[in-house]
Amino acid sequence: MQTFRLSELTPMKAQALLQGAIAPRPICFASTVDAQGQVNLSPYSFFNLFSSNPPVVIFSPARRVRDNTTKHTLQNIHEVAEVCINMVSYEMVEQTSLASTEYAKGVNEFEKAGFTMLKSELIRPPRVAEAPVQLECKVMQVIPLGDQGGAGNLVLAEVILMHVNPAILNEQGTIDPKKIDLVARLGGDWYSRSSAGLFEVAKPLTTLGIGVDAIPAWVKQHPLFNGNDLGRLGNVERLPSEDEVDAATTLPHLTELIERLSRDPEELLERVLEYSLEASRSGRNHEAWTLLGLCDKIRKAHNL
Repeated sequence: MQTFRLSELTPMKAQALLQGAIAPRPICFASTVDAQGQVNLSPYSFFNLFSSNPPVVIFSPARRVRDNTTKHTLQNIHEVAEVCINMVSYEMVEQTSLASTEYAKGVNEFEKAGFTMLKSELIRPPRVAEAPVQLECKVMQVIPLGDQGGAGNLVLAEVILMHVNPAILNEQGTIDPKKIDLVARLGGDWYSRSSAGLFEVAKPLTTLGIGVDAIPAWVKQHPLFNGNDLGRLGNVERLPSEDEVDAATTLPHLTELIERLSRDPEELLERVLEYSLEASRSGRNHEAWTLLGLCDKIRKAHNL
């Protein structure tokens, strides 16, 4: 066995080892509000259920390792002691990851990540409509575990109302693990899925992604693109220039496609959209956006 004395490691190294060893961890997708009513939405994988009577969950928005600052979630809870915990299914994991981007205070992550705000019944923070389970909670206590970067802050929250999508229930009225299809965090970019195995999700850009709210409406409304696709597309720093879009038409496979389908612009549009989707799902986001730019040109040229 290789032995590590954690006090001798950098906080970043210790955190990486611990997160890789203690996994998978369920995800607390927490929505909070500050005293002015500004909404924040952010995921935390230091989270679990610790009591059923009373029903209590605990999650920990830790101090940032790099600069010892605190998260907006923690700041909000000190102002308004309420939180809605939204469970994360596979269908929403890319958007959830995008919501972890460190946008400035006052930026609504519901809008940036493309989620729908749903009014809660007993607390002020809104629910995530897309989440299969939503827990309205009152914060009982916040326990700081230290004052240095990486130190946790245990948020003890009592669940006072639980909303469950009936589509995830089995014949006995309990939650079917395959239907709810929850995801959990491991180390690095790795996640696990309750209905399958391991998969990776690229971390959000530190330079701030454009967000789902910056994606054109026609893309968001197109049936080819699901929530995870939109989450990936929102995780880019900038959109391609017009020159980059024009250059895409010189690619051999696109040149041939454009010539062959020049008299059928609707079919051409769908084929280029499929290329864009494949590029995004393969991690080639800039290429995907270049192809979407080409699609936009086709749409406008033929009033599609």
